[in-house]
Amino acid sequence: MRLAGNSAWRWENRVDELVTSAEALSAALVSIEDQRSWNADVELKRALAIEKAAQALGDESLVARARMCQANMRLQSGDVSGASAQIWQVHDWAVAHDDRVLLARTHLVWFYIHQHLSDAEQALEHAVLAVELLDDDATPHMQVWHRTKLADALWAAGSMDAARVRYQQAERLAVQTDSPALLCLLNNYAFTEFETGHQDRAEEVAERLLRLAGERGEELEPAYLDTVGWIQIGNGRFAEAEATMRLCIERHEEGCYDAADGLAMYLLTLARAQRGLGAYERAQSTLDASRAMCQERDLGDLLVRVHQEQAELHAARGEFAEAFAAHKVFFTAYQGRHSLQREARTRTRQAMFETAEAREEAERFREQARRDPLTGLHNRRYVDERLPALIRYDPALAVALVDLDHFKQVNDRLSHNVGDQVLITVADLLAGGLADACPDGFVARMGGEEFLIVLPGAGTRRATAIVDGIRRSIGGHDWSPLTHGLPVTVSIGVATSDEVPAATQTTLLSTADSRLYAAKHAGRDRVVSVTDRWEHASVA
Repeated sequence: MRLAGNSAWRWENRVDELVTSAEALSAALVSIEDQRSWNADVELKRALAIEKAAQALGDESLVARARMCQANMRLQSGDVSGASAQIWQVHDWAVAHDDRVLLARTHLVWFYIHQHLSDAEQALEHAVLAVELLDDDATPHMQVWHRTKLADALWAAGSMDAARVRYQQAERLAVQTDSPALLCLLNNYAFTEFETGHQDRAEEVAERLLRLAGERGEELEPAYLDTVGWIQIGNGRFAEAEATMRLCIERHEEGCYDAADGLAMYLLTLARAQRGLGAYERAQSTLDASRAMCQERDLGDLLVRVHQEQAELHAARGEFAEAFAAHKVFFTAYQGRHSLQREARTRTRQAMFETAEAREEAERFREQARRDPLTGLHNRRYVDERLPALIRYDPALAVALVDLDHFKQVNDRLSHNVGDQVLITVADLLAGGLADACPDGFVARMGGEEFLIVLPGAGTRRATAIVDGIRRSIGGHDWSPLTHGLPVTVSIGVATSDEVPAATQTTLLSTADSRLYAAKHAGRDRVVSVTDRWEHASVA
């Protein structure tokens, strides 16, 4: 018995032939995203092929979704560190593009990762975010599945009352939408009720699982029948449990289910039912078959449980010496597996830490590449990355080109070192003035003594007033300690995206540059923006 998640129990051994339209690729991704069970290797190959096709189309959203599916498939195949490394890339893209659905999926993968690490607190935090980020764009499957996983996380964190609310909420949604995840969530609901000692509630949910499967004309998966069998054993209904487990094994042997440890686990449950019936010979034969399969397939975790059941079986027969010996074998094996699991989790945590370190280092270098080393302001590279999107979506965007007046005199008469100090101080005054008046904006050094101020949503009138205030603060600054009486002033040209037909970065900056030239021509130390006829200059 176990919680059902995204596992490779049922699958079709094929890779769809991909077509090149965005709609077809999106549909192919939905077919992966909205499944509960996969063959992880097959679907990883599909997701890689979809990514390649999406890159050929230049569709970043489809690329990110394909990588999301890849991370999930890596996780399902046991490559936890590989999944955690890839999920960061998807998460960053989703944050940058405000893609709530994709963000919700990334947090669900983080839930699985922390669940693997036995970190119930972090798993719960990500499960909560995975539900909070759902909106009308989320598919019905996501609405059901994310709430089911939140319920699983709440149970694992010791909050069964809260988990029960989420299971019931997910069940109502699943019934309303005829979700294929309904039976899975009922399996998990029954399992968690049983594990927390609520055997009557567990049996009630298990009976609902059986009834709904019959009403829907669906055969219960072997894993679900195993859960039902465990609950029947826990309630002392051993004959029913034996019948349930024989049906479970029969369905597994139909060949549609691919869990490597499935049959060995079902045999173990059957042996427990037979022990409860007092059919000790049948129980021993069944347990021997489970043990042989565990040894053949190297199922170490399950083999520990086989040793435990062997001790219980000896004790039931009254073979107390043999039971004690079997219990010693169980305890040794348990300690060994616990140690191996701890080492595996340590390796995963280390890989995650190294991934985070590398990501932070890459982000630090990325930020450095977009900063002017002298002033610390953003540079032209940052402008080229950020400004086009602002122009595209903000009709009230304003930009202002700023140039120091007679800056050559500072360098020639005082020194280039003093000139650098003047540039640094001007940069501070520009950034400080903008932060107070327009916190969403930014300042960049375009080169030499020229700067750019970007003011989202400001419009012409407000932008002109803001930059004129900054101009005044620069001219009124006490420059005497640096320049010994040589004045420092700036000229500024302002342009807004709504006044430039089919505005682009080139046309907008060109307009601002022509007004900067007009400010210089009109006598410097002034701001020039649009007028009906020539240019309007604001000056102290």
